[in-house]
Amino acid sequence: MKSMNIMIVGVGGQGSLLASKLLGQLLLSRGYDVKVSEVHGMSQRGGSVVTYVRCGERVASPVIDRGEADFIVSFELLEAARWLEFLRPGGQIVTSTQQIDPMPVITGAAEYPGALVDAMRASGAQVDALDCLALAERAGSSKAVNIVLMGRLSHYFDLPAEAWDEALQAVVPPKFLELNRKAFALGREA
Repeated sequence: MKSMNIMIVGVGGQGSLLASKLLGQLLLSRGYDVKVSEVHGMSQRGGSVVTYVRCGERVASPVIDRGEADFIVSFELLEAARWLEFLRPGGQIVTSTQQIDPMPVITGAAEYPGALVDAMRASGAQVDALDCLALAERAGSSKAVNIVLMGRLSHYFDLPAEAWDEALQAVVPPKFLELNRKAFALGREA
């Protein structure tokens, strides 16, 4: 059973906790030992949020150190770049191209960096960048960016679509299930 280290990063309020629950549920259902650790930071004020998801035959700690992440799933472009040093050589970034201005940009003390995807690729990272916000809106809600990202991430897992759907059913309230299924499918097929 192959071990995996996955970081889910973003800005408070983007749905990273639901994404980590979905991923944890999926991996548990496939027989993995799973550890999930949520670090909120200033999530209530639009600050950086990171969730660690580790799985394998036996996992002792939920924390991922620098250079150990197999995947970084990012809800926002600058957050993907911020956590880049945690990616292992040859690791994969799956990121939304959405840009949310951090406080220094809002106050005029800094500018939002340009060409982040190119810079991450130049560092040696594999980068899969996608306009997840547009796909979420197409699914019916801008709040479904998290599930679009999970759909995109599913490309890199050798697991059947049915397993992902069962995990969705387990963590998403029934009244939002169809919207989230659509968001997942749009991310998977993008």
